[in-house]
Formats: sequence, C-alpha cells, structure tokens
Amino acid sequence: MADQHFSVPPPGPGTHRTTSIGLAIAAAVIITGITGIAFWLSYHHLHDVAAAHGLGGDPARAWAWPAVLDLFYLAGELLILRASWLRTVDYWAIALTALGAAGSIGLNVAGVGAGAQPLEYIVAAVPPVAALLAFGALMQQVHRWFGRTPVVTPSTSVDTPVVERVEQPAEPRPAVAPPPLPDELPAIEQPPAPAPIRYRDARCTAIRPLYNDGARPGTAAMRDALLAAGHGRVGDSTIRGTLRAEVEEHEPHLAALPPAIGRTA
Repeated sequence: MADQHFSVPPPGPGTHRTTSIGLAIAAAVIITGITGIAFWLSYHHLHDVAAAHGLGGDPARAWAWPAVLDLFYLAGELLILRASWLRTVDYWAIALTALGAAGSIGLNVAGVGAGAQPLEYIVAAVPPVAALLAFGALMQQVHRWFGRTPVVTPSTSVDTPVVERVEQPAEPRPAVAPPPLPDELPAIEQPPAPAPIRYRDARCTAIRPLYNDGARPGTAAMRDALLAAGHGRVGDSTIRGTLRAEVEEHEPHLAALPPAIGRTA
C-alpha cells in the first residue's frame, strides 16, 4: 500500500499575528514581574540604608525616602515613553532616568558598608540594575508599538488612497507651417499704371482737365483755358478741329460725354 503523505498548509498571516501578540504579552508579563520584584528588593534595601543613617527613629520617613530616587527614574522612563509617542527626543527625561538609576544603584551598593565581601556588593547591585534593565525592556516594547502606530492628526486622512498619475506620451502632431509674416506675404499684383499721354500739340494739356467734370467742354470754355494757360488767343476752328480732336483721339470715350450746359460747341 502506497504511503500517504498529508500536506500541512503553512501558517497564514493571521496565525503569525496571533503568535506575535501572544509572545509579546507573555514577555510583558514576565518583564513586569521582574520589574516589580527588583523594585521591591531595591526599595527595601534603600529603606534599610535610610533607617541605618538617620531615619531609624521615624519608620514612615524611612519607607518614603527610597521613593525620592526610584520615582525619579520611573517618571523619567514615562517621559521618554511620552516623547516616543510624540516622535521627539526629551533630553530632560533621559537625564532624570539616568540620575535616578545611578543614585539607586550607587546607594544600594554603598549601603553595604566598607570591608564587606565582593559578593555582598553584587547582591546589593543586582536588584536596582535588574529593575533598570527590566523596566527599560518593557518601555522598549511600548516604544516599538508606538512606532508602528501612525499618528493621525485632523489635517491628515488615513483612508485616502494615493492615486499615481501616469503621464501618457503626447501624440506627435503633423507639422504645420507657421503663417507668413507681414513682410513675407505674397505681393498683390497691381495693374500697370497707364502711360502718360504725349500730345502732338502741347496746348492739349490745357484742355484735357475740362473733361474731369463729366461733360464735353464747349469752345468758349476751351478758349478761356488756353488763355489762362498763357497760350494766347486761338481760333475756334483750331480749338475744335485740332486741339479737342487730338484729345479725343487719344481717349475716344471722352467724345461720348454730354456737352457742357451753357457752353457753345
């Protein structure tokens, strides 16, 4: 019979999370127990030191005196925890913790007295050192938890998705020639100006402007124009048969104009 192999599915994310939380809670319980025991031993020894050095006649003050040191460094640790939550560094809290811990360890060791065995100094130093390390380990776990938890402020939105905008390349557009500048505009061909009329008899130039009124000038008007131009008196036959005839020869349409009113032919 063939061997049957049963596949075990790997633990999912939920299992890892549950195991991590369980281990963290167990470690926190153990560390809290160590911290409590170490503080109790250190506190009790500091009470004995206080009772042996001036406070033996007042048990209440002898029991209260160790709090001057231990509560200092407990308060410093809590202020360091607050600074971790605010994402900052509180140097004053660090100084309180260091001074309180150093004072507690130093007085526990000094309370043994001179001439004692080295092991007695170690026994006296272990409780405050253990309290410092255990409490520091507990605060470190809390610091890490605060470091994982995002700080939500009214000006920030946690659930707002971030949409990344992808720029699409622009499609190439066909090249279009720019409009010509005013200086580059094609020149409009103008009709050639008519060549000036060259009369055989120069006196015709004095008669031609009379046609500009839109009528065919009479003999009297042409005679007056010739006299005004300084050509002297000219006979009527010359005015009509030579001068006016030559003007109308070059511009035949002038002969079709109506005669001027009140002018003799």
